[in-house]
Amino acid sequence: MRRKSPLDLFAFERDCHSRGLCPLAGVDEAGRGPLAGPVVAAAVCLPPEWLERGLPGSLQGLNDSKQLTEAQRERFFNELTARPEVRFGVACVEAGMIDEINILRATHLAMNQALAQLTPAAKHALVDGCAVASMTLPHTAIVKGDARSYSIAAASVLAKVTRDRLMADFDRQYPHYGFAAHKGYGTPQHLRALAEHGPCPLHRRSFAWQKPRQPELF
Repeated sequence: MRRKSPLDLFAFERDCHSRGLCPLAGVDEAGRGPLAGPVVAAAVCLPPEWLERGLPGSLQGLNDSKQLTEAQRERFFNELTARPEVRFGVACVEAGMIDEINILRATHLAMNQALAQLTPAAKHALVDGCAVASMTLPHTAIVKGDARSYSIAAASVLAKVTRDRLMADFDRQYPHYGFAAHKGYGTPQHLRALAEHGPCPLHRRSFAWQKPRQPELF
C-alpha cells in the first residue's frame, strides 16, 4: 500500500508569502463553548525563514491544541512565547460582554484585539474555521486550520493555555465550581455545582443552562 505523504503545515503560509501577503498571522480561539469564563483569542506571526528551514527542534510536534496533552501545550506555549522572533497577541473577552453581544461577536472581537497587538501589524491572517465578516484584516479561512497550518496551531496553543491558566486562577477564587478541572464546560460536576450554589460572576447568563423551560400549554 502506498503511504500518504505527510501534510505540509506551512503550505498555506508559503502560498500567502508567494503573493506578498506578509507579515502573516495565524489566528485561533479557545472557550466558545463553556458555560463560564472568557473567550480567548491569539494571533501569532511565525518567522518567515521557518517556512524554508522548518520548525526549530524544540517545536517539533506542534499541532492543534486539542490533539496535544496538557504538558505538551505548556511546553509549546513556553517555547513560543520565549522566542523573540515569534510575535504574538492574546486577548480575552469576559462573560459580561459575551452576554451583551453574543459569543460569536465576542469571539471575533477577541480575534481583532489579538491582531491589534502585533507590531508590526500583519497584512493578512489565516483563521481557523469560517470567514469572519468583522475581521479588520483580509484573511483566509481554513476549516480545521489548527491541524493544517503551523501558524494557526501556534495560535491555538497560546489561546488554550492562556484560558486554562485563567480558569485555574478562577478556581481558587470560586472553589465551589471545579473550574480547574472542567475549565467552565458543562460537565455533570459543573452542572451539579450550579444547581447547588447558583451562578457566579464568571457564568454566561445568556447560555442555555440559564434559560427557563417553556411552560406547558396544557
